[in-house]
Amino acid sequence: MDEETALSDTTKDAVLGGRVTLLQPRQGHRAGHDAVLLAAAVPAVPGDRVLDLGAGVGTAAFCLAARVAVGYLTLVEIDPGLAALAERNAGLNGVGNRTRVIVMDARARGPMRERAGLLLGAVDRVMTNPPFHDVARHRASPQAGRREAHSADEGLIGAFLRTAVAVLRPGGTLTMIHRADQPEALLSAMSGRFGGIQLTPIHPKPGAAAVRLIVTGTKGSRAPVSILPGLVLQDGEGKPTDAAEAVLRGGAALV
Repeated sequence: MDEETALSDTTKDAVLGGRVTLLQPRQGHRAGHDAVLLAAAVPAVPGDRVLDLGAGVGTAAFCLAARVAVGYLTLVEIDPGLAALAERNAGLNGVGNRTRVIVMDARARGPMRERAGLLLGAVDRVMTNPPFHDVARHRASPQAGRREAHSADEGLIGAFLRTAVAVLRPGGTLTMIHRADQPEALLSAMSGRFGGIQLTPIHPKPGAAAVRLIVTGTKGSRAPVSILPGLVLQDGEGKPTDAAEAVLRGGAALV
């Protein structure tokens, strides 16, 4: 998506119960629950330096900033059009003076990262909602932007993690949301890079298998893996649960 098209063919929407305002493409990948859940799970504290890898229009980053007075936000997005919208959204949400948007592939290696200003050990928290649909198992969207946002190629998660561990300070954390059907692949990719890994399953309704996993790991930790209580999005009648409403609309942390 080119920048001119992105800025002209947009909608203005509210998420997080109106706490966050977003300009986003009328067609293609749009803000959803995944980004809000990701933001709710980041263990950030006021003043933290936060990096969002594959940020899109900044949904997750600005939802996090609405909950925690982070010190500085850096958003990495490969699509120039979405990056332009993210810059606009930073201003709309009152964090333009402490947000930087970089047009770059999140999988970029050291020299390119350094030229873009992503320095080793300079970040407290990394968050990412990477493309995670296996193109061999899922029909890809005909819309290019949506296809790129959802389809993962081989080794993509490892490449995102490589970037994350490089820029995090010791003791810094990575939080990622991913589909729930391959936890062993996630743990394998994080092995040797992160410890103290916490898995939070997201269930669509009571008794249903998890559809998402939120994973948080700590750089340099040797603590074991733990599975936290899951979040159920809807009750047996299809209504949002109180816990889900608190997170998705009330801006609560996902603890």
